[in-house]
Amino acid sequence: MADRRIEPQLEIREPRRGKRPGDAYVRIVRPYEEIFKRGEQGELIATERTVLDRPGWTRVVRKLRTVLIGKPISSEREEHERLSKTKALAIFSSDNISSSAYATEEMMRILVFAGIGAISFTMPLTIAICVVLGIVATSYWQTIRAYPNGASSYLVASDNLGSTAGLVAGASLLIDYTLTVAVSVSAAVAAITSVVPELVGERVLMAVVIVLLLMLGNLRGIRESGTIFMAPTYLYIGAILVMVGIGIVRLLTGTLPEYRPPTEWLTAEGGGEALGLFLILRAFSSGAAALTGVEAISDGVPAFKTPEWRNARITLVWAAGIFAVLFLGISFMASTIGIIPDPHEEQTVLSQIARVLVGDGAFFVLIQVATVLVLALAANTAFADFPRLSSFLARDSFMPRQFAFRGERLAFTTGIVALSGLAALLLVVFDASVTALIPLYTLGVFLAFTLSQSSMVVRWWRRREEGWRPGLAINGLGALTTGVIALIVVESKFLSGAWMVVIAIPVLVLLMLAIREHYRTVEAGLALARIPPGQREARHPIVIVPIARLDEPARQAIAFANSISDEATAVHVTNDADTADGLRSKWAEWAGGAELVVIESPYRALIGPLLAYLDVLQRQDPSRPVLVVLSEFVPRHWWENLLHNQTALRLKLRLFTRPNTIVADVPYRLGRTPRAD
Repeated sequence: MADRRIEPQLEIREPRRGKRPGDAYVRIVRPYEEIFKRGEQGELIATERTVLDRPGWTRVVRKLRTVLIGKPISSEREEHERLSKTKALAIFSSDNISSSAYATEEMMRILVFAGIGAISFTMPLTIAICVVLGIVATSYWQTIRAYPNGASSYLVASDNLGSTAGLVAGASLLIDYTLTVAVSVSAAVAAITSVVPELVGERVLMAVVIVLLLMLGNLRGIRESGTIFMAPTYLYIGAILVMVGIGIVRLLTGTLPEYRPPTEWLTAEGGGEALGLFLILRAFSSGAAALTGVEAISDGVPAFKTPEWRNARITLVWAAGIFAVLFLGISFMASTIGIIPDPHEEQTVLSQIARVLVGDGAFFVLIQVATVLVLALAANTAFADFPRLSSFLARDSFMPRQFAFRGERLAFTTGIVALSGLAALLLVVFDASVTALIPLYTLGVFLAFTLSQSSMVVRWWRRREEGWRPGLAINGLGALTTGVIALIVVESKFLSGAWMVVIAIPVLVLLMLAIREHYRTVEAGLALARIPPGQREARHPIVIVPIARLDEPARQAIAFANSISDEATAVHVTNDADTADGLRSKWAEWAGGAELVVIESPYRALIGPLLAYLDVLQRQDPSRPVLVVLSEFVPRHWWENLLHNQTALRLKLRLFTRPNTIVADVPYRLGRTPRAD
């Protein structure tokens, strides 16, 4: 029996005759429109069904995934996923705002080493940190306008100081974002144990569970995570403002209750050190951890609704102002009441202030619940920025390319999962202790601050754009201030744990440089020197060749397919119209007769649309087998597989269980002759 013709474009052309003699027309039937829509240039556009429809046991996995993180979102909906200023404040500023819950306490824990009387320095140090906040926020206000498409310290430093400085800034922020999750979640658990001290022994487990919940929330997409996390942020702001307001009223009316700490607290740590400049600087650097997160808005400018840079600037001003008011209010009440930090870390300073001012009733519980929620969700700032920064680095070949891939919910899935794993590891190693993690926390962010602001100084000086003189002064002051604080942190906290960050940053930079070198070597080995002629040989199966780009492995796979069949079809699944257009323009002289089918995948899925396309082809003639020719790059070393997506391997695993399907693997090794397995 003659082979039934397969229509790669999934349309049937039926010649028809009209009622009058000589009338003729062609009727085009597209029976699979519910699976593949038709684009303007004839490309096939995969529908949601290609992602959601799964056979067998994979259907259960797909449904579970949909329940946990939601249905896939089309790329054309990306504009609708942008953030309003209200949601952006909750997502990008929760870290900065929530740090007011523990910044005062961390300063006091250092000052108390010199005796209870040294706690009187809490308020002056708070004012100094707020001044630094104003300088840093103003500096980033300038940076956001200069880089409206994203003002990450990595991008700004790379643009003005070179790739090495950019990598140092990027590595510093990656470390800082990981510590942000660990510190914020640890502080949230501390707030829980302040209410229920019996749970102190379970704080690591609780912290890890919170990280996993945050991971799931962020995998649902940035807009939906903003909706989820907005209420706790504003609840915390409102609760603390009311608490401070009550404290001020009771102070003015002379009804402020007397504070009596347990006797053992008064002798646990006091008087061990002299109150000198070094101790004051240590306390200042601990409190300066509150400034982490100021840069988050500049990193996330592309996530704002248009005009992005203007909305980001407004949000930055509001975030800085809210944090300053909360921080000053908490420090003022702690100093006025005479609060002493609990040496056992069971009662937070904030919980003690709340107990003194409002008692143990419902409002105290509300304050603690709001604090727990905002501290847990403060880690969301890192979940918003770590994946985005990782995508920038992956785009520039400094991190594995998986980090640049957006998942079904338009979130950078790999970055979210990686951040969760690293933060959970820190929580286990440091026993979910805020005091143990704080010494590692501040250095990375102030180093990134300094590089970003120094880069802006260079930019203003080189370009002499309008307003360059005040811009140069603002960013110069910002660079000087943050640079001095970075040195203070290194000096005062080096032996307490900052040495680990000092070592980790250059190690991470070297690792990223090694990753880029690997990608450069691979690209040089895979690149086409010229467009080679194709080959043709006729065979009978339906021959399909999935290709990602025009390179040497793809050429080998197409040549092999042409040797099998004169109806070989190359299939390119993409969500990038420019890539597809470039491939079409070169196809005629490159493919040797093989037909090209472009499947546009607005949900960024690769395997689902391809399998759906194979199913549709086989429905046209179920008796013919499908031969899928896979081009697969094989690295020289096993560990280099971690730097590649392993798409061919994942596709092979799916195809092996597919009926009437043959898989031909054409591995390509650098410097070696490929073969078909």
